[in-house]
Amino acid sequence: MKKEVVLAVVTTTAATVFAVVALVRQYWKQKKDQQWRKSQRIMRKFARECATPVPKLWQVANAMVSDMEASLSSSDEATSSLNMLVSHVSPLPTGINEKGMYYGVNLRETSFLMMCARLEGKNEPISDLYREAILVPSNVMLGTSQELYNYIAAELAKFILAHPENNDEIAASDKKLGFTLSYAADQATVTSGSAIKWNNFSADDTGGKELITEINQALEKHGLNMRVYALVDDTVGNLAGGRYYNKDSVAAITLGMGTNAAYVDTAQSAPRWHGSLPKKGEIVISMGWGNFNSCHLPITQYDASLDAESSNPGCRIFEKLISGMYLGEIVRRVLVKMAQETALFGQSVPPKLLIPYLLRSPDMAVMHQDTSEDREVVHEKLEEIFGITNSTPMAREIVAEVCDIVTERGARLAGAGIVAIIKKLGRIANRKSVIIIEGGLYEHYRIFRNYLHSSVWEMLGNELSDNIIVEHSHGGSGAGALFLAASQNPDS
Repeated sequence: MKKEVVLAVVTTTAATVFAVVALVRQYWKQKKDQQWRKSQRIMRKFARECATPVPKLWQVANAMVSDMEASLSSSDEATSSLNMLVSHVSPLPTGINEKGMYYGVNLRETSFLMMCARLEGKNEPISDLYREAILVPSNVMLGTSQELYNYIAAELAKFILAHPENNDEIAASDKKLGFTLSYAADQATVTSGSAIKWNNFSADDTGGKELITEINQALEKHGLNMRVYALVDDTVGNLAGGRYYNKDSVAAITLGMGTNAAYVDTAQSAPRWHGSLPKKGEIVISMGWGNFNSCHLPITQYDASLDAESSNPGCRIFEKLISGMYLGEIVRRVLVKMAQETALFGQSVPPKLLIPYLLRSPDMAVMHQDTSEDREVVHEKLEEIFGITNSTPMAREIVAEVCDIVTERGARLAGAGIVAIIKKLGRIANRKSVIIIEGGLYEHYRIFRNYLHSSVWEMLGNELSDNIIVEHSHGGSGAGALFLAASQNPDS
């Protein structure tokens, strides 16, 4: 009898334990399912707010065209979010007459790139290209602009001496030097004491002319037989490169950490500068399109908080939606919300996930383009960047999906910007137009590139989209300075 009682008690106890375990498992399964569904709801809401259907893209493109026309007509900043500038008035290269050795300097935020190359004319490609990147010492960057240009001139003299085979044919005449600026993605990171102020100079800007004088004084001081005639955004240089290879190149876009656009138009198209421009011929207009803003832009709570916490709130809204500086940060902010509200990466939020700008766009691209089973590359990147070691396959899938939403929106908005430029030029219906794009975001992020191309095709349809050809820039990063040198006209 005792054995039967003991057995009954043991059986009852075991059944109770199993029941409790089953209840606990069911509880955690239900909780995980609830968290998963909440993650999905957050992601679907984010996707809806980021959506860029074709009608939305046309609203953005038309708003940009209106801002372009307003900026070209008036200097009143209240009329347009854009502050477009005529940045180049010399004839652009033709690809036929430019022949010889040309030199270029591309000044960046904390470094500069020196180049020399041979152009053969007659539509021949660039050859004998030499490049050297120099990091600017901090004491020089914090000095005066003249000290910076003296440093650049000294390094340029060494660079020229290092390639003596290029010097004989042009020893008797001025060497042609192009000088371009690649602006900081976050211009507020450049302190007021910096040697270079990252402004976008117009062709007749007094400040720009003063800098050109300082550069030429530095060149002369170091015995360099060359002069700079224009100081422009690197995007303008890329447009010069595009025109060298194809006379139908009408615009250039920079899509890297920062972004800008420049295009070719007639002098008559810019009434704001009438009187200071030639009465006929082509001009190059730098749009500063990172500043574009419109009520039609699909802005979410994550974009609003990013903007509010940035060093330039209310400014460069378009750039904050499409450029490499910000795409990874938008993804991080969405993941933080999911981690806080749905325990996406466990019961506590990974501390590193809370660090702004820790997720860079190149790493975001690697995760997004991961095709391995169970998203193993996403797992590796989450561990490497945020210290997340316990990500589940479902969590990794969500990370990749958030990357896709952000990338698709950014690329399609950039595509709408391209269509806006072509519409402003009146070239959609019956003229071939080549758009040159430079920057790592376009060059290395395949899915971003594909989304951009498809947005242009969707907006214009089969027939009209054939008129728009989007190409990667020629010669690599910074090479626009070489083509700018080839287009220099001392009398312009």
